[in-house]
Amino acid sequence: MNEKRNGDFDRRSFLVAFGLGVAGLCSTTQKLFGMAKSLSLKKSRPNLLFVFADQWRGEAAGYAGNPDVQTPNLDRLAGESVRYSNAVSNCPVCCPYRASLMTGQYPLSHGVFLNDLQLNSRSVSFAQAYTGAGYKSGYIGKWHLDGNGRSSYIGPERRQGFQYWKALECTHNYNHSVYYAGDDETKRVWPGYDAFSQTDDAVKYLGRRAKDQNPFALFVSWGSPHGPYRTGPKDLLARYDNKKLKLRKNVPVEKFEVAQKELAGYYAHITALDECVGRLMDALKSNGLDKNTIVVFTSDHGDMLGSQGMKK
Repeated sequence: MNEKRNGDFDRRSFLVAFGLGVAGLCSTTQKLFGMAKSLSLKKSRPNLLFVFADQWRGEAAGYAGNPDVQTPNLDRLAGESVRYSNAVSNCPVCCPYRASLMTGQYPLSHGVFLNDLQLNSRSVSFAQAYTGAGYKSGYIGKWHLDGNGRSSYIGPERRQGFQYWKALECTHNYNHSVYYAGDDETKRVWPGYDAFSQTDDAVKYLGRRAKDQNPFALFVSWGSPHGPYRTGPKDLLARYDNKKLKLRKNVPVEKFEVAQKELAGYYAHITALDECVGRLMDALKSNGLDKNTIVVFTSDHGDMLGSQGMKK
């Protein structure tokens, strides 16, 4: 990826870049990746919508065989997608994963081994590769690559080339979620549950880009379903009965009660994000973008949720 300073971002480099996630999905209504012989990114210049969550484990979806969690929109997306069920985070911690995503490099190369470290600017980033090819780029949500304080303003020179910007380094206060917009250093708060508001903004972005002749690469980064678990929309939390949820066999018996309670909250967050996925897919279709947009869904890493007696 760091070799593509100018010109188009080729298919092989793209696959290497997004294949770092957990339980990733990639889809277009034209089934672009199922038509590899007729696909040429250099000629068709498809848009990119890259959506990823924080700490969403691969088995926590209906399409993955989980009978308890409700993910109808993701299940539908999975049915028309290439599924990378064996793609895993090579370093399953937030910042290392995100640094690998942005650079296409392993932690040994980009140097981010722990959380709350700043990613250097030596490599050509995902956004720089796309903007160099004439794309408009945007980032909405959790960043976690700046290393200068989780609530601090992130200047343009530290955004790895992204143009449109509504983000914060890191927060898991989903109902009072702070962010910065563009080059304004004023702290703002996403209304209500942040993933819903971030999705609203992404939908508006897609609407604007539909009127632009330039292709786009938009990244939407949600902070949930990372804990605190029982802070999602109350109506979705009410759908899950703790005692009816199946735990993994490696959860110790003495952890059952706590694990089931947390799992209900975890699934409520997931169902909320599933609704967001549905809204994004609807927005692509309503704006006529669905036929030329690659959609990637993944996560930075999974969650233990009581397995081996561990929470994270």
